[in-house]
Amino acid sequence: MKRILLAAIVLSITGTIQAQNRVPVPVKDTLPAPSKDTISKVSDLGEVVISSTRNNSRIEDLPMKVEVLGKEEMIEESGIKPGNVASILGDLSVIHIQNTSAVSGNNAIRMQGLDGKYTQLLRDGTPVYEGLSGNFGVLAIPPLDLKQIEIIKGSVSTLYGGGAIAGIINFIAKTPGSKPELTILANRSTLKETNVNAFYSERYGKTGLTLFAGVTTQNPVDVNKDGFSDVPRVRQYLLHPRFFWYINPQSTLIAGYTGTIEKREGGDMQVLEHQSDNIHQYTEVNNSNRHSVDLQFTRKNLGGGALTVKGVGSFFHLQNDEGTFSLLGNQTSTYAEAAYNKKSGRHDWVAGLNNTGEIYRRAKGDSTLLNNYTYNTMGAFVQDGYHITDQFMAEAGLRADYHNVFGWYVLPRLAFVYKPIDDLSIRLSAGTGYKSPAVFTTQTQTIGYRNLLPLGADVKSEKSQGINFDGNYRTNIGKVEITLNQALYYTHIKDPILPVADAKNMVRLENMPFSVNSLGTDTYLRMALDHLELYLGYNHTVSKYDNTAATHVAFAPQDKFAGTLAYEIEGKWRFGIENSWVGNQYDYNNQKTPNYWFWAAMISRQFGEHITVVLNGENIFDARQGKNAPLYTGPVSNPTFAPLWGPIDGRTINLSVKFNL
Repeated sequence: MKRILLAAIVLSITGTIQAQNRVPVPVKDTLPAPSKDTISKVSDLGEVVISSTRNNSRIEDLPMKVEVLGKEEMIEESGIKPGNVASILGDLSVIHIQNTSAVSGNNAIRMQGLDGKYTQLLRDGTPVYEGLSGNFGVLAIPPLDLKQIEIIKGSVSTLYGGGAIAGIINFIAKTPGSKPELTILANRSTLKETNVNAFYSERYGKTGLTLFAGVTTQNPVDVNKDGFSDVPRVRQYLLHPRFFWYINPQSTLIAGYTGTIEKREGGDMQVLEHQSDNIHQYTEVNNSNRHSVDLQFTRKNLGGGALTVKGVGSFFHLQNDEGTFSLLGNQTSTYAEAAYNKKSGRHDWVAGLNNTGEIYRRAKGDSTLLNNYTYNTMGAFVQDGYHITDQFMAEAGLRADYHNVFGWYVLPRLAFVYKPIDDLSIRLSAGTGYKSPAVFTTQTQTIGYRNLLPLGADVKSEKSQGINFDGNYRTNIGKVEITLNQALYYTHIKDPILPVADAKNMVRLENMPFSVNSLGTDTYLRMALDHLELYLGYNHTVSKYDNTAATHVAFAPQDKFAGTLAYEIEGKWRFGIENSWVGNQYDYNNQKTPNYWFWAAMISRQFGEHITVVLNGENIFDARQGKNAPLYTGPVSNPTFAPLWGPIDGRTINLSVKFNL
């Protein structure tokens, strides 16, 4: 079920995770709302440790707002949306998932009202989703393979370099636990999607292993009966083994491989059903191979601190056909990093060096006008968190990057956290960021590459300043637990790069003479009584270009309301119903799109310790963009598809069965 509900282990800046079959302990600074899986429970993890901040601190000690979708949330999501994490990320109030193609089913992530290119995606702390590889199928990560997802909102470029202007999303893979784990899951939906996933992990003394294997098949569906697929044909195969060597109590070496082979095909239903003729010929094909190898070495208690050295090499091949037009390209990416963190007195130090490489080469048969390129960025960063008192902490950071094409960047950052009482925390952070020019972004993915020209010699990087504030208060009224959170944020981006079409309809990416401004507020209220929980949340974000027309940033909803009611009979039943309202969204022509409601419900039944069955309904009242206007115009043989602002796949029901052996 597409939850606006977030787990009790989905925590904000401070919190303690709670564990099954234990007496509930107070949860401070909790994020939106608990999962239907974790009502009045405590996690067996004890404390939330955040790796995205590089100092492996407890979430309660951080001066920046971090949101964590944890273990229980991943368990629940694996039975609801087994094939990807798009739904669970869309549950966060300031994240909007935009479907960029009705045919191929690709998605873009918009954070704090900004375009998807300003959000940096990481896998175990490494940026493996850059360039071409970051614009196709990046959300096809099965939740069953994940330990948690860490989200930092606002600029964190000091820690991670270019692209982290709106924030970062870090997907953290599972590690072997104290007990062997084997989970097999099968799922089937009314939209003809089938998922079969398996996860195994075990520690053998000084060694350990995790292994995920998954297969997803999807047959094409024309939901609005216009002759074109709203859901593509998909064949996806994923393999992710990781090997662990616990050299000694202080040293650990991890080696992993991730391989994904995916074939997507959409378009004219007659063609997809092998009944093409002289008129019905149009299809879109999106075939990709993604392979990466990663190594990580950690040495604790080294000079009183911890040293982490990591590296990853990845290869991505894409064949993207739209009718007779083909984008065929290969991308090789590398990342290497050495970071050291140490707690000394009242100081939390982090320092490091990293190098990022990206090589793109057009393949034989490519129809684009784009050029090959080789990018390399070297960076150094340092950060100090100073505990002025037990209630007040200040954190300052500085990064210097050198890009082989676009030159130097210097990025300062400052953050504070103040806890006047145990149940109240106040945070304020400000930072700078940059995004170097790139031809492969969510903007170009949406408009297509047929008429896109190479980057001009005069294009320059986008630079930003951002500020984030939030206050979190928790109290009890009788037996009712209440959490109230209020956040405010503002981002200013200078010299934004936008696509500009000339008289011949050729498109070039150019810096604009105006800026982007995003100003927003996020509010939620969570109430819990025994096994019953209620969550109400509201987000308001205004994102505009400060040109003479005050143009809105396209497909960034200004208003989003969410409500959830959940109930559990422990060890047997779980029930949940939710709704969300998305309003005041604008298209590329600065015209407002229709508002819509989204409703979902879920029932879960647990049979003993080994079997869980989930019946889930998404978009119960069938909200669809296709009900308001055609999804394509022009002839069937050469259609022009409308930009997407809402759901297109309609009502969906799925049934999953999970075996824990």
